[in-house]
Amino acid sequence: MWWRDAVIYQIYPRSFQDSNGDGIGDLPGILSRLDHIERLGASAIWLSPFYPSPNADFGYDVAGYTAVDPDYGTLEDFDRLVAAAHERGLHVIVDFVPCHTSIEHPWFRERPDFYVWRDAPANNWVARFGGPAWARDPVTERYYLHSFFPEQPDLNWRNPDVRAEMQSALRFWLERGVDGFRLDAITRLFKDPELRDDPAASEPFALPLPEEYGRLSHVNSANAPDIGVALRAIREAVGDALLIGEAYLPTVQLRPYTEILDVVFAFEAMNAGPDADRLKTTVAAAIEAGKLGWVLSNHDFARFATRFGENFRAACVLFLSLPGPVFVYQGDELGTPDGPGVDPPLDRHQRDRFRHPMQWNGSSTGGFTTGTPWLPPNEPQQCNVADQEKDEDSVLGLFRRLIRLRRDIGSETRLLDSPPGTVVLERGGQLVAVNFGNASAPFARRGELALETRRGDGADPETIPAHAAWIARADHARG
Repeated sequence: MWWRDAVIYQIYPRSFQDSNGDGIGDLPGILSRLDHIERLGASAIWLSPFYPSPNADFGYDVAGYTAVDPDYGTLEDFDRLVAAAHERGLHVIVDFVPCHTSIEHPWFRERPDFYVWRDAPANNWVARFGGPAWARDPVTERYYLHSFFPEQPDLNWRNPDVRAEMQSALRFWLERGVDGFRLDAITRLFKDPELRDDPAASEPFALPLPEEYGRLSHVNSANAPDIGVALRAIREAVGDALLIGEAYLPTVQLRPYTEILDVVFAFEAMNAGPDADRLKTTVAAAIEAGKLGWVLSNHDFARFATRFGENFRAACVLFLSLPGPVFVYQGDELGTPDGPGVDPPLDRHQRDRFRHPMQWNGSSTGGFTTGTPWLPPNEPQQCNVADQEKDEDSVLGLFRRLIRLRRDIGSETRLLDSPPGTVVLERGGQLVAVNFGNASAPFARRGELALETRRGDGADPETIPAHAAWIARADHARG
């Protein structure tokens, strides 16, 4: 399968490239920048939502599943983008949001049976973004369920008509040439049919949660035992097309998703940070589970460069050497850090700082727009494509070398014993040695040096430098 070890490049359309000067990125803008993604060596682009939306959650509140929001262009623009991507050998994956719609979707009034309603709040469920998961509708004076913002009412996937509508929407995009789907918030499709309370959490969740949300164990409000019914309906609609699941769960709970989907995000490894022991544990568990994909960062989480700090380049070497698909969020390939956001925030869940526009050059708007960008630039003079294109030792240069090397790396992977603070893995004929510690670590390199985080980081064949990494071609290397 083409995605087995693919590098999949996530584009947040609103922040990638503006083509008409309105300060908002759009589909023609994306098309104009495909050469950058091709040169990077990616195999596919993943487009975050571009559907009609009132933007309570910037596209993840969908008001129509088979159209393009005018801010981003037209269906004809989408078709041109798909064709241009395919001409460059890039597959196209679109974000699909099956859990909920916008409250402004026509279904909310015309098909109330598509949602979950009660005369009063039915239980103690809490929304992921805070507050009760039940909101009162002033028109009907009844309460509807929402797992996220109140403007995002949950669809009732236990209704066969909902499943049929979702299948129809998926087929619509397949017929327009897309190669797969990233399925948003996939654990939310089936809840407890009796809507029973969630019990209090007896131990911390394995992944970071907001404080209020983390007080409960969400065994009834998400991840129902029969979630496979929903997943099989999606699989039936798309056939062999790629299905990527956003299932925010510990690795040990992912089997119902990996049984049907092709790839599920490895969130435990993503959240391990520069903790070598935790990385070794979470990476090993993900490899054993199979079908997991490695996420550098995305529109919801702190950026890769910010999370890893001085270990950023070393972390790039590790994650881009692991087996399975890797998801690179626009700007990760430049080392873009979190931005300042904006006050007052546009996103109520405080994610603006992860979504600043892409920076193509060192001009005042980073080459993103000729107008006023919807979010301010994030110091484009310090971090932009044009400058890094000229510097082989830049982060962009490192990414390109890693992706080229990745194409020739073997499939069999095993973690080796290594000094504290380090992660060393052997994959095919490559030895990947990464040091997150503050001092050099002893580890003998055997074989030819294939890559180093910076020039000189592989000079000593007996050590892994602090906050650095190297890759050697060493078919029989052992630590």
